[in-house]
Amino acid sequence: MAFKENILATYKDESTALGEIRQSAKKQLESLELPTRKNENWKFTNVKALDKNIYSLQKSTLSADQLTSVEIEGLDAYKIFLVNGVFDIENSVLPVQNKITVSTMVEALADESVLAYFNQNVDTGKELFSAVSTALFKDGYFIKVEKSAVLDKPVIVYHINDATTSEVVSLPRNLILVEENAQATIIESFHTEGQKASLTNAVTEIFSGVSSNVAYYKLQNEVNTASHIGTTEVTIKDNAIFNAYTFTLNGDIVRNNLNFKLDGEHIEAHMYGLYMIDGKTHVDNHTVADHLKPNCFSNELYKGIMDDSSNGVFNGIVFVRPDAQKTNAFQSNKNILLTDTAKVNAKPQLEIWADDVSCSHGCTIGQLDQDAIFFFRQRGISELKAKKLLLEAFAIEVVNYVKVDAVKDYLAKIIHEKLG
Repeated sequence: MAFKENILATYKDESTALGEIRQSAKKQLESLELPTRKNENWKFTNVKALDKNIYSLQKSTLSADQLTSVEIEGLDAYKIFLVNGVFDIENSVLPVQNKITVSTMVEALADESVLAYFNQNVDTGKELFSAVSTALFKDGYFIKVEKSAVLDKPVIVYHINDATTSEVVSLPRNLILVEENAQATIIESFHTEGQKASLTNAVTEIFSGVSSNVAYYKLQNEVNTASHIGTTEVTIKDNAIFNAYTFTLNGDIVRNNLNFKLDGEHIEAHMYGLYMIDGKTHVDNHTVADHLKPNCFSNELYKGIMDDSSNGVFNGIVFVRPDAQKTNAFQSNKNILLTDTAKVNAKPQLEIWADDVSCSHGCTIGQLDQDAIFFFRQRGISELKAKKLLLEAFAIEVVNYVKVDAVKDYLAKIIHEKLG
């Protein structure tokens, strides 16, 4: 398997505590293969195409101007640039604030207290891409917001792959710790320069402490040759509020794994997602809301618009464990197909082992409402304009949950442009 062999060639032994974790992941990786459609979790996503590319870990030659060209207009935020998965300190703008730590992942893991959190919820025994990340990552970012601290403005992480001269893979490995009563907004934005094939294999672990408040954004608007396999593992403690937002607007093969572990009582957790794709883009959103303890609330809203020959996948699972009485969990997935060649596969799931709960899930797949189009045309609005208005209204419902104005404007502009 070319993908695994090329990546494994970069492995080096380390005689450290981190090195032992890496070595264990490498041994597991050697016995794993690229997932196929026989694997239930990858039933609707074929990643065999990744084996055709000769990905390499390499340094970037992008200039500072090329990096800053991807910045979101009007966003007042601290900035981290990860270029080919490596922290670019020179061009980053980091917070200088008491009880706030932002550093490279390599620096952070030299601290045993940070290493104790590393790889806690990542399944390297079954997931090849997670094993690759653990064994072979070069860098990433670390953010810590200490007890009762409030990050005074968002931190945005610009992930940029330099695919201008050759096929590149980046392996950003990230860790976010938000302690008791702390608050933070973290934004990740993914970009690729160049038209060579690229792959981002990202793993992010987030620990949201007691009574914390965290907002986490993932923005994907890549070139057509950029693939993305991303796993975000979130552990949430008592009385915390956690909001996750995932927006996928372009790319090649995109797989987003978002896993919530509600490990406390009186937690409020939300997942919002929008995938709006065309061409031959394939987007697969896999979500898990795992309720371990009683008196918690989770809500999930994902919407998709598929045009041309694009493919969308939504697989959301809600687990309610035996001790998680009085759980409220809701899941909704809605999709619009604009052509006969566009596809979507939806698989909402509930697995409940408690009896005093209120849970529901639902999925819709269809085309634009012809009665609504007729309503607009009766009022002198063209059919094309009517379709655009309906699609924009469908998509904006998710965007309106965004709390950062500059990000909301950025997304609304892209959606407007994609609709012509």
